[in-house]
Amino acid sequence: MAGTLRGILDAAARGVFPPPDGGTTVVPQHAHRDAGVIAFTAHSVVFTDEGEPWVRETLAGVDCDPLAATMNPRFLAAFMERTGRTTDTIDLLTVAAPLSGPPPLRLTELDDPGHPRVARARERRDDVRVWAADGGVLVLGRGVAGRLEAAIEVAEGVRHRGLGRALAVAARHLSGGGPVWAQQAAGNARSVRAFQAAGFRPVGAEALLIAREGGSDSLASGAGGRPGRRSF
Repeated sequence: MAGTLRGILDAAARGVFPPPDGGTTVVPQHAHRDAGVIAFTAHSVVFTDEGEPWVRETLAGVDCDPLAATMNPRFLAAFMERTGRTTDTIDLLTVAAPLSGPPPLRLTELDDPGHPRVARARERRDDVRVWAADGGVLVLGRGVAGRLEAAIEVAEGVRHRGLGRALAVAARHLSGGGPVWAQQAAGNARSVRAFQAAGFRPVGAEALLIAREGGSDSLASGAGGRPGRRSF
């Protein structure tokens, strides 16, 4: 598993990272839906079904610090053009260990498949479950390489009360005994603070390239959301 995307992610969740040697590892996609780049400290992982020679040749042609080449806009643009995919933003990738016991706040699971949060999350995740709190929403689902991913949303009227942090902590209680991942857009400082306050630790940066037929709406990155609500 160490040479697969899932193996690399499982190791990172345990605190074991690729060597900080300035290198780039190229691995196949876990599924058609997701391709992209994860940049760890001084080592990047490109997950794609494109040939490794194309990846390395394209990286070599990017005029920048080699350590930054995989996240350089020129490489990402070439990657998208090559694969016919799109992306929203470069996210901070974080992970947290599970917590035992019930969540620290009252949650109601939503089983309506027509709920807008369910419909949007299903574009990017499998096995999606959604819980509502007073003024907030928590989403859990299987995303990149089958990892469990959390996303939260807090209404503007109840900000600055710790609800975002409480929802992120709840995700750890509801993770089923495994690690839970979350992505935050680098500029979404509220989201970064909420997840880190809930015990999520940064492991790298991620640029996720989505097949166009999967849609472009992002929940986890905090780039959108319904009017009057703050997405995390």
